[in-house]
Amino acid sequence: MTDITADTTGWSCPMPLRDHPVVVMGHGGGGALSAELTRHLFLPAYGGETLAGLTDSATVTLGGARLAFSTDSYVVRPLFFPGGNIGDLAVNGTVNDLAMSGAVPAHLSCAFILEEGTELSTVGRVAQALGAAARAADVTVVTGDTKVVDSGHGDGVYVNTAGIGLIPEGVDIRPQRARPGDMVIVSGPIGQHGIAILSVREGLTFGTEVVSDTAPLAGLVQAMLAVTPEIHVLRDPTRGGLAAALNEIAAASDTGVVLEEGAVPVPDAVASACALLGLDPMYVANEGRLVAFVPRTHADAVLDAMRAHPMGREAGVIGACVAEHPGMVVARTGLGGTRIVDLPLGEQLPRIC
Repeated sequence: MTDITADTTGWSCPMPLRDHPVVVMGHGGGGALSAELTRHLFLPAYGGETLAGLTDSATVTLGGARLAFSTDSYVVRPLFFPGGNIGDLAVNGTVNDLAMSGAVPAHLSCAFILEEGTELSTVGRVAQALGAAARAADVTVVTGDTKVVDSGHGDGVYVNTAGIGLIPEGVDIRPQRARPGDMVIVSGPIGQHGIAILSVREGLTFGTEVVSDTAPLAGLVQAMLAVTPEIHVLRDPTRGGLAAALNEIAAASDTGVVLEEGAVPVPDAVASACALLGLDPMYVANEGRLVAFVPRTHADAVLDAMRAHPMGREAGVIGACVAEHPGMVVARTGLGGTRIVDLPLGEQLPRIC
């Protein structure tokens, strides 16, 4: 028998171990590694009941007013992509996080972290896009900051935005409120943002251009709330996609979710790209979609209101919240079987927001 040995010095595991001693890309992917980092490192360090709710935006009371407050950082590569750029992404992402609490977004802060050597024309394009997106979303940028890091220690432009908004009286939207019997509604086709980023990053073509869905959703949410304030949960399925969002809701509410796989809207170009690359559209990021848990008695009226709004014209019911298999999401397939839609471990496509 021949003795075969190998030099494993430079080897690395393609799927990082759960007890990895250093930060890996999966820690920022919105999946299980992100959840573990938050729950076992950040939450014990910070404490606080509000933070422990792990919602898209925090609900706080100040001077008798209920406010939604959120912050997010954007490290997307490339900076410009079909349908958007890091500037409008920074506005829409934070506006949408506020909207997922039912809030009417009002004001944003904006911080730029710039890499030495970046063309000022590039920074200007991002700033102009960010300002235009803020005006389109009817919010104002009221404060900000700029830092510069050494060449080679950044990626051109990173952006952080934080935002505040007022939550209307009688609105209580959070993942813990999902109830068996709620209908699960998605506002439109999924997977476009992640595939749009991948296509330009890797120089791939899929027969037709896939354009990011990045858009502000506050107007859509207010149209839904005008029908009824009894919307239990809203979530924008960004990192980790629809699968991560639904798993987080199921875990927070201790309920189960059953999806009709054929009802989940996936554009043909996204489906083709995912089939080619071995990706599941359910895990691909979105930046202009929401998923809602609505009591069955209000679902039809809410769906009609969504379809009457430009951001929800292709909205549809994709499943229901159930008492069975609490904390678990399953999908009924076209063949009559079921499959578990688990929380992703890390991230299929890094640096997408």
